[in-house]
Amino acid sequence: MDRGLTGHYVASVAGGVNCKAFVPAPLPPRPELNISGKLQTRINQAMLALGRLDAISILLPDAQLFLYSYVRKEAVMSSQIEGTQSSLSDLMIYEMDGMPGVPMDDVQEVSCYVNALSLGMQRIDEGHPIAFRLLMELHQSLMTSGRGINKQPGAFRNNQVWIGGHRADEATFVPAPANELAHCWADLERFINDVPDATDPLIKAALAHVQFETIHPFLDGNGRLGRLLIPLILVSSGVLSQPLLYLSVFFKKHRQTYYDRLQQVRLTGDWESWLLFFVDAVADTASQAVATAQQLSEMRQQHREQLLTLGRIAPSAQQVLDVLFEHPIANINTLVQGSQLTPATVGKVMDRMAQADCALVRELTGQKRNRVFAYSAYIDILNQE
Repeated sequence: MDRGLTGHYVASVAGGVNCKAFVPAPLPPRPELNISGKLQTRINQAMLALGRLDAISILLPDAQLFLYSYVRKEAVMSSQIEGTQSSLSDLMIYEMDGMPGVPMDDVQEVSCYVNALSLGMQRIDEGHPIAFRLLMELHQSLMTSGRGINKQPGAFRNNQVWIGGHRADEATFVPAPANELAHCWADLERFINDVPDATDPLIKAALAHVQFETIHPFLDGNGRLGRLLIPLILVSSGVLSQPLLYLSVFFKKHRQTYYDRLQQVRLTGDWESWLLFFVDAVADTASQAVATAQQLSEMRQQHREQLLTLGRIAPSAQQVLDVLFEHPIANINTLVQGSQLTPATVGKVMDRMAQADCALVRELTGQKRNRVFAYSAYIDILNQE
């Protein structure tokens, strides 16, 4: 539906150049969304996929172990959209106090995303609403190291920015000026918290994401924080019990369509086309997460059975496998702490698991000391898209 411009322009200055900045109208859209026909069918499909995903998080043995790695995968993908080169393996090596194969700033940025999401879940579990205080805490956590330190962590930007183009008057998009940010966020905060009227949580997450990206309230981290808000809204609304829905893989794969849909909302008010894209992202991502969880569960069972053939060290190997399922890249010290076995026993187990006839792990350093092992099949499943 073409509603026309979903906000208004105000005169502003950025980089010494006069420009027009866009201030979005408050949500919900006016006139009301046309949710019927094809859109309603696809919303129903997305909700079914979310239901299956939530069931997995409740029924899957050791769901927290899956969540541990899946959160890190999302952190990597969300940060890659912003230009980092860090991989899932780089992040896990960094968390183990090792040296990643990419610039330290890249992997620190990804690690901060993990911390911000964990903090958001903690605050929601404590009963905090998605409001200004939580937003500032999340941004502070997101920008606490790496390149973010000098980008005003935990504070709205105090100058005009623009997106695309080398000058503000030739930019693809110029978000609201700094003096409008508090007002814009206050409107969005009310909408997220169902004031004055409640909105279906899936629709709320979709609309709030666009609005946040349009407001663009921070100097840096807006994309990552905007994507992080989606699972937090769904968890706080009770749609999901764990933050297992991460859309960064889908958004990265369809990046140009994603940007086009955001811009069309601003210019023409075509929220329905954005919603079609968003609910397809939800259905596809949720279904992939369920399939991944099932693959990992089946793989773990197969590998446990395989380890039964290792004779006297089989019980110890089972304990080590449990640790590898939580830390797919690990050194001897991590495996000792997690399994409560001796370093000598863990070393023997890893040597045996790395042999060609077993081949469950591979050693990454090529050294005799300070060895690091990768549970390759696990990481391959997480990286398969």
